[in-house]
Amino acid sequence: MAKNIIITGAGGLVGPLIATRLLNSPEYNVILTDLVDPVVPSGVAHPENAQCLKGDITSASFVATLLSAAQPLHAIFIFHGIMSAGSEANYDLSLSVNVNSVRDLLLALRATNPGVRVIYSSSQAVYGQPLPPKVTDDVIPTPEGTYGAHKLLTEVMINDMHRKGFIDAFILRFPSVVVRPGRPTNAASSFLSGMIREPMNGEECVIPLKDRGFRSFLCSPSKLQENLFRVLHMDSGKMPPHIRHINVPGVSVSIQELMDALAKHGGEDKLKLLREETIPDLERILRSWSPDFDVSTPMRLGLTKDESGEDIVKEYIDSLKK
Repeated sequence: MAKNIIITGAGGLVGPLIATRLLNSPEYNVILTDLVDPVVPSGVAHPENAQCLKGDITSASFVATLLSAAQPLHAIFIFHGIMSAGSEANYDLSLSVNVNSVRDLLLALRATNPGVRVIYSSSQAVYGQPLPPKVTDDVIPTPEGTYGAHKLLTEVMINDMHRKGFIDAFILRFPSVVVRPGRPTNAASSFLSGMIREPMNGEECVIPLKDRGFRSFLCSPSKLQENLFRVLHMDSGKMPPHIRHINVPGVSVSIQELMDALAKHGGEDKLKLLREETIPDLERILRSWSPDFDVSTPMRLGLTKDESGEDIVKEYIDSLKK
């Protein structure tokens, strides 16, 4: 019998990535849910195995409907949320969506599907300054923004619920995922995709700080897709019962390196569509994040990573030619 898997926040970038992977196999039934109408990824081998449910994840009645539609439930990917800049601008909305709705969903899962596999999308934003040049497993999270603080609150709850046996959880602290297709998001890091995507579409992108040496920790959509699939099948015993977070592997890339890759693979003329303009609120958030991470633990656990920022840019530009 096919395994039932729920993906919340399925209208974003990450949900369709893992949905595509799952729906190319007959082994999975995928329930896609979001506040807007979810869409079954195009070109998958088994679209008939997808079910789309539009609804408000902050509503207890909708959560009950969602869980009943997915029984027996094999796993859930929790991807819904308010992004970094949006959380900073609206604390109460972030609290409602990024903390309360996840808590209520987890408690509902404890009641309906005790011990179910939960994969929760956290973020490198749980870290704040002062930070070493490269974050290791020993660095204590001290978030400097509402988004990171609310992600960390939820991480603590998930760790305890896993330890108690209520759920079987992994917490994935995502790098910035580049290049995201579609339109800009309300994440502070949105420009990291926009500075490649928009010029390739003939549009201008604003880089919100005047520092081409500024570095960010990035991963490509394809590597994140692969790592999500690997975590879905990961042996729970590989992590301690009270420490469930994994820093998803990525590479440290400067703005200048991204610009060089854009010029090399997209054309020098595309650089004219980049405008560097200091936006203090965004720059403060960006500079609170770590530019690099030690990936020895996730690599030991069997995850994979991109080799360079240039490879990430080239992958996106090559995809436009298909």
